Amino acid sequence: MLRNFSRPLSTGGKEKIAMIGSGNFGTALVRLLGRNAARHDVFDNEVKMYVYEEQVDGRPLTEIINEKHCNVKYLPNGPLPENVVAVPDLAEAAKGATMIVFCTPHQFLKPMISTVKPVLGPNYKALSAVKGIDFDDKGIVLISDMIRNQLGCDTSVLMGANVANEMATDQFCETTIGYSDAKNGELFKLAFHDPSFNVGLVNDTVGVELCGALKNIVAIGAGFCDGLKYGGNTKAAIIRIGLKEMKSFCNTFYSGIQDDTFLESCGVADLITTCFGGRNRKCAEAYAAAGGKRTFEDIEQDILKGQKLQGTLTAKEVNHVLKMKGMEAKFPFFTQVYKISYEGAPVESITTTPYY
Repeated sequence: MLRNFSRPLSTGGKEKIAMIGSGNFGTALVRLLGRNAARHDVFDNEVKMYVYEEQVDGRPLTEIINEKHCNVKYLPNGPLPENVVAVPDLAEAAKGATMIVFCTPHQFLKPMISTVKPVLGPNYKALSAVKGIDFDDKGIVLISDMIRNQLGCDTSVLMGANVANEMATDQFCETTIGYSDAKNGELFKLAFHDPSFNVGLVNDTVGVELCGALKNIVAIGAGFCDGLKYGGNTKAAIIRIGLKEMKSFCNTFYSGIQDDTFLESCGVADLITTCFGGRNRKCAEAYAAAGGKRTFEDIEQDILKGQKLQGTLTAKEVNHVLKMKGMEAKFPFFTQVYKISYEGAPVESITTTPYY
């Protein structure tokens, strides 16, 4: 049930929140931000959401969202608080923000950061809800590091077992915020925490972020199992193998990641829900069911209707790093998901590849 908040608009000395992204997960998150902006005096009442402008039934999507208080294209079952305002201009959406949340496909992020930086408010801080990783000639680039370095500010990370369509109807779930600055971690927790959305805090931004990115590769493998009509035993084995490689990858490329992070919502819980629901599993199931005769690009357009598939892209980026480091053999599951997705390996090889 959507709560009705009516605190008057006010800007003096308050934290001003902006959401960059309006897909189903970004829209699900901004519902919470709008509620809490109205609930807590520390926040300015208005929350702006950047929306890439599209035409829906001949009308601009932002116009429809602001009129109906609903993102009719990407989260039609999730009514928005009236203090959430959809804005088609990126700089205008971010103008004056002191808390900026990014929830957009990571391949579009770099130019966005450059656009918002000059217009942000004083003492700004950021949070990434972007699920993916990047790479350069040296290896892995975390999305939070990209934001942190380009904006020059403290950056927290939010990941968890959060399927947007379930969040839209306020079904109870948990999430994890990884922080470096404890004060900012608490502030972002205040901005997101809700009776239907329990926020846990972990002083481990890297572990939280890598769990959120890598589990999408495992979900592709789980989807292959579903498309091949394999049962629960097989899927459970794939999830276990995938979790083991997630943990190994984290510890191979980074130090200081806490073992307990894998037991938070961002870890095993997100892995489970993503392997049983969500877009990555669903698209991989369709790929396997078609015997690999449909491309992922075609499936993405057909099933996701404008949203982006992250699991295959993350598999490609991870494989780039593994090849660069000569470590494909150490991560046979991640490598096989890549080979099925991009090199035409048989889908059945998801279970015939030796993982031990």
